[in-house]
Amino acid sequence: MGRMIGAAEFKAHCLRILDEVQRTGEPVTITKRGRPVVEIKPAPSKAKLFFGCMKGTATMSDDDPSKPAFDGPWNAELDSDEDDAGIGSR
Repeated sequence: MGRMIGAAEFKAHCLRILDEVQRTGEPVTITKRGRPVVEIKPAPSKAKLFFGCMKGTATMSDDDPSKPAFDGPWNAELDSDEDDAGIGSR
């Protein structure tokens, strides 16, 4: 359970106690009239930031970037004759 201190002592030395919890990693329980009210424990270690998390995972190909990736007809171009027949028929 770690160290227990009263609410008045915590109020008087809050920042010092927070620094101690962060440094040692041991939780501190704050009590009021001898009863535990809250437990202060260190926050989990920082998670990997989202921005930049994929750095170094992409590869570059030797393809010419000015050429289109797909040069064939699209589905929209193939089906355009069927769609035009249905316009305004409702």
